[in-house]
Amino acid sequence: MIKTIVLFYVAQGTFNWASYYGNHMVLQQGPHRAVLWGYGEVGATVNVSAWGAETDGFYSTTVYEGYDGRGVWKVTLQPTAAGGPYQFQGVHDNQGMLQWILLKDVMFGDVWVCSGQSNMEFTVRQAFNASYAIAEAADFPDIRLFTADLVQSDKPLYDLDKILQPWSVASSDSVGGADWKYFSAVCWFYGRDLYNHLGYPIGLVATSWGGTPVEAWSSPTVLEKCNITNSHEESEDLQYAGPEVGGPSGHSVLWNAMVHPLLNMTITGAIWYQGEANTGHPDTYSCSFPGMIDSWRKEWYMGSGGQTDPYFPFGFVQLSTTGKPSDTGMGFPAIRWHQTADYGYVPNPAMPNVFMAVAVDLPDAKSPFGSIHPRDKQDVASRLVLAARAVAYGETDVMFHGPRPVSVSVDASTKNIDWIYPKDMNITVKSKDGFEVCCSKDLSQCDMTSKEWSPVPIVSSTSYSITLQLSQDCWEDVTYIRYLWKQWPCDFQECAVYSAENDLPEPPFFGCMLEPDKKPPC
Repeated sequence: MIKTIVLFYVAQGTFNWASYYGNHMVLQQGPHRAVLWGYGEVGATVNVSAWGAETDGFYSTTVYEGYDGRGVWKVTLQPTAAGGPYQFQGVHDNQGMLQWILLKDVMFGDVWVCSGQSNMEFTVRQAFNASYAIAEAADFPDIRLFTADLVQSDKPLYDLDKILQPWSVASSDSVGGADWKYFSAVCWFYGRDLYNHLGYPIGLVATSWGGTPVEAWSSPTVLEKCNITNSHEESEDLQYAGPEVGGPSGHSVLWNAMVHPLLNMTITGAIWYQGEANTGHPDTYSCSFPGMIDSWRKEWYMGSGGQTDPYFPFGFVQLSTTGKPSDTGMGFPAIRWHQTADYGYVPNPAMPNVFMAVAVDLPDAKSPFGSIHPRDKQDVASRLVLAARAVAYGETDVMFHGPRPVSVSVDASTKNIDWIYPKDMNITVKSKDGFEVCCSKDLSQCDMTSKEWSPVPIVSSTSYSITLQLSQDCWEDVTYIRYLWKQWPCDFQECAVYSAENDLPEPPFFGCMLEPDKKPPC
């Protein structure tokens, strides 16, 4: 007697990939292991087959009860070298009832998340030389793009509620979307320059929302640790904000809806452009921002089943400018300093494996989107990539930052300040302005926002030092010194001190007169 086995095939229904998986995506290359996950009927078997450029694979798992009672399945792929394309087929077997789903044109490479507020949301179409950048996008088919939509939530979500731009191959359409939609200019130029250097696929995941403070992107654990309440002053620069106005400021609402859902995805790292919305309450940023980075790392490591590096590289853009050169507000200078956990540079002991792009010398007074939104995102991205090459990719021969002082002293004979850099730095001086000292005997008057500061112009320089001219009534009492401590400290690429090797500016500084490495109070 011959038995006939009948297999029942049904169309795709309860069996799906998670929302942010799709055709044309990039999965994280080895040595990390990418994660695929989705939904099905609890108890069903899911088999995932992979075939493509160099290797095939087969993975099997069982659907379990997961998020919000839904059936969830997950497989962790073997480490796969950069390249592609690959195809993945999932088969869902629920007591002989079969469903299947496909992922096509999948590449393996490095996956970077791009987040923050409107200067990260700011699109390629809004940037300088947009027409050229959009036209050449099709030359980069191995760069793939994804943009999360704007969603907030009072509780953590386990999948994205909305998607603005599904995974797309780089093209004039996918890169050149509408203003404030897609694709992020900083994210695109960063990915493009990184691809040009590395030569393998890059996946870019944009998740940003204009006008939002760091508290919205931080987990409750971070905010509790930093003793941050749910009320604060608005940004002092709100009048310049344009589309900044109206972004959600509730605690953790964007962490819940636009970051937490992505934690199962294995990534290389993240870049960040935010801080403008915190200029009205900058004091807690030196805790909340490093705390947010630490939290993202821990949660991404756990969410990806240990596949994302627990200390993954994190890059950020130090704030540019806003308003006009005569503005006296202290919000932007304070945030720039707090972005580095009050060290003035990264990486540092509080922010390991972190890199930054200094943007204080890239103002744009004529930006039609408000001066708070400079259009030069290419230089920002170029500086980020240079730093990423050193910090994220371990290139030891890359000079990725501008000049940093190693000693500061007062010359008793000349009554001037000698500001010394490493002898191999080789600096360029473009302006005499930017340095200030506090000469008050009352050190409480030498805080970041006081008026007791006097300019000290550069009067001479060598290849590795500058001399600053003190007034005769100041030299005995000078205790604090600062640099570029203004909303808008210089014209475009015309701040005082740059590296002659890479034309990167010296970053803003606030510190003790005789001990530049010591954090205040002196």
